[in-house]
Amino acid sequence: MLTISQLATYAGVTVRAVRHYHKIGLLPEPGRNRSGYRVYDAAAVVRLIRIRTLADAGVPLARVQELLDALPEEFADGVREIDKELRAEIRRLQGTRDRLARLAAGEHLALPQSVVDYLDRLRGIGVGERYIELERDAWILVAAQVPHLIDSVIAEKHQQLDDPDMVKLYGFFREALDWPVDDPRFVEIADLVERMMIRAVRAGGVGAEGFDDQFVDLLDSTMVDSSPGAERVLAILEERGWKGWTRIERVPADRLGTDHAPPPD
Repeated sequence: MLTISQLATYAGVTVRAVRHYHKIGLLPEPGRNRSGYRVYDAAAVVRLIRIRTLADAGVPLARVQELLDALPEEFADGVREIDKELRAEIRRLQGTRDRLARLAAGEHLALPQSVVDYLDRLRGIGVGERYIELERDAWILVAAQVPHLIDSVIAEKHQQLDDPDMVKLYGFFREALDWPVDDPRFVEIADLVERMMIRAVRAGGVGAEGFDDQFVDLLDSTMVDSSPGAERVLAILEERGWKGWTRIERVPADRLGTDHAPPPD
């Protein structure tokens, strides 16, 4: 007959594990000798080894009992079911790892690859990381609100980057976030934006197709909050009769016929 420590040694487990198996009912508690100590027989060793083997194989302790008492066919069915559950858990954990990897990558979190590629193109023309972060956050909002429009909007943004005025505008963003609000260069930025607005109006577009009014307001506020200079540019444009940023809401007809407008194509 064996003591609890001898049983644990034979089965390759700890005394603490034996006591835990007693507590949850996997290993029946034996009788005690005259001195009050538990005494175990060979059957207890065999059962404990089977418990340890199943647990080491990844079988949850809650499922060990049914396998210990199962007939051979039931045992095989049970093992297949547990294997199916484990494979599902592996897929879930792999998905978690993939999400963590995207989180570590920063921009890949909540953004499709097409937007990440566009942001990389902005880096390629020298746009600073502070502005990249602001634009990234705006794209996260767009991707969450209208994911079905992302591809078409990104395609349009790439076309805009073929415009020298757009490249020049982005060039300002290398340092414009730190300019004082009365910096005269904001007037030059407003001139650039106005020229592009005029071209957009002549082409029949006002921007933000598919965005509801509340979402347009949210994107505009995100831009305005990014820098006092952004608010200054909008103020200059409003003085000229324009209204709106994400979507052009008011068009000053007199500006379309001035020297600010490019010649018709």
